[in-house]
Amino acid sequence: MSSEVAYRQLGRNGPKVSALGFGAMGLTTAYGNQVSEAENHEVIKAAVEEGCTFIDTSNVYGPPMGKNEKLIGELLKDPSFRSKVFICTKFGIHFSETGLEISGKPQDVRRWCEESLANLQVDYIDLYYQHRVDRNTPIEETWNELKKLKEEGKVKYLGISEATEEEIRKAHAITPISALQIEFSPWTPDIKENGILKACRELGIAIVAYSPLGRGFLTGAYKSPADFEEGDYRRANPRFQGEAFKENLKLVDALKEIADKKGVTPAQLTLAWVLAQGDDFIAIPGTKKIKYLKDNIGSRGVTLTSEELQSIDEIVNRIKVVGERYDAVLHGMGAF
Repeated sequence: MSSEVAYRQLGRNGPKVSALGFGAMGLTTAYGNQVSEAENHEVIKAAVEEGCTFIDTSNVYGPPMGKNEKLIGELLKDPSFRSKVFICTKFGIHFSETGLEISGKPQDVRRWCEESLANLQVDYIDLYYQHRVDRNTPIEETWNELKKLKEEGKVKYLGISEATEEEIRKAHAITPISALQIEFSPWTPDIKENGILKACRELGIAIVAYSPLGRGFLTGAYKSPADFEEGDYRRANPRFQGEAFKENLKLVDALKEIADKKGVTPAQLTLAWVLAQGDDFIAIPGTKKIKYLKDNIGSRGVTLTSEELQSIDEIVNRIKVVGERYDAVLHGMGAF
């Protein structure tokens, strides 16, 4: 199998970026025990060396806020490394005294952009996303401020995450959206049915699929909720609980059967399926371990036949995932 780097265009008028990127959230957030900064740096550098140069983070990934950006910033301060990386970060979710909140107020947008520039140690952000839409602030106000930041050269391209079709259209009317970041995988294929994918294609907006491996579940590595480390947020996620876990294994097993027949891993099959949805799809799996990074990179050499794609689609349509994507606290904002 060839592992040649594939590229996808970021929106209608954007640059070509690596189709397989790297989601950095798990290096500091949500997924159990953390590793050292040096180990995290080795994974990021290995991803970039392998051509996964589309790197995704957010100002909220910590704790504390900014920790993930600062981790990456220690590498980006080297001009030779910065020149290889297309850096993406996000704003909008923040910690308050009462927990996680969302803001799209113009003054917050600008302040967070300046903080992210400092954390990342860069002069500009390649792709800046509204992480979640603040439904108490008119989206036009948020995007007028983003338009100013773009005009000032602080950001090159703009994106939005987990937005509705109406919100996407309103924001795009202010200034072009280059990318929609949204959860997408065989166990979260919603955008294919709810009109969002159709709208993005009409407007020329690329799809950046986060959690393309179903938060690791679709790799087949987990057989029981007890397999998750202490502090791993999946222990409290509805899809990973009790009977839901058992039911959702049916999807994993069905995909693994196809992967085994093809001689690839479930992760490689799944990523190949995500990227086969169209030339406007980009996938950003994340990992703390180089061995899993190499497994993901192996997906670049996987070509799915029309019959295989049809078989996977049939499985996705037939086996319905049990459980909400998030627990009650996070469900309302659709974090992370």
